[in-house]
Amino acid sequence: MSAHGNPAAPDRVQAMFDRISPVYDAMNTLMTGGLDGRWRRAAVVAAALRPGQRALDVACGTGRLTEALGLAVAPGGEAVGIDRSQAMLARARRRAAGRDGSAGSTPVPLRYVEGDALALPFDDGSFDAATIAFGLRNLADYRAGLAEMARVVRPGGRVVVLEIAVPERGVARFLFETWFRRAVPALGRLVGRRAAYRYLPASLLAYPSPAAVADLLGTAGLVQVRWRRLPSGMATLHVGRVGSS
Repeated sequence: MSAHGNPAAPDRVQAMFDRISPVYDAMNTLMTGGLDGRWRRAAVVAAALRPGQRALDVACGTGRLTEALGLAVAPGGEAVGIDRSQAMLARARRRAAGRDGSAGSTPVPLRYVEGDALALPFDDGSFDAATIAFGLRNLADYRAGLAEMARVVRPGGRVVVLEIAVPERGVARFLFETWFRRAVPALGRLVGRRAAYRYLPASLLAYPSPAAVADLLGTAGLVQVRWRRLPSGMATLHVGRVGSS
């Protein structure tokens, strides 16, 4: 892999996510020590959404971040999740149906669309914010994916990137790499998804540095780009604004 993008064939990546969809949420929580929910909440805060607005969640997977965005824009808004994996989207839609059908619940404004992150099927400036969580490192062209997100967000709106990150140095980095290179593939074997959980740590360890990702946001046309490590140092949150045309 390189700073340009993930060299794996997009169809193979999609097929892999289809296969792991039944265990995806549980494995994410296990791999992150239960911190993934906290990180998603930080991404929602960074998107700075208000009721009545529209949010886009790119590479939405099973829709956990999409749902959180939906809560942020309710009432009167809409959260749209897009993904290439039909199996992931099927699980997202089942989750949404269960939420809307619960007694006494307020329906969350959710919609799920099958589509390519590198060619988003939405008009320019049609969202107030766009997010991508644990998904940028799977794209064949990182900058192109970010540019598409910037295109569909209105001027002044935000693009938010949440990603697992390798600690910079020392014991924390050693433990992190040991966990993702050895323990995670072993867990993948236990759930019958060995190849997928070899690919995922490899994609993470070869992902560009946080500073390089910030540069990519800038070259994709975003302004006021900033980033920070989230508590534990195991994840980074990048935020950029769409400039005025």
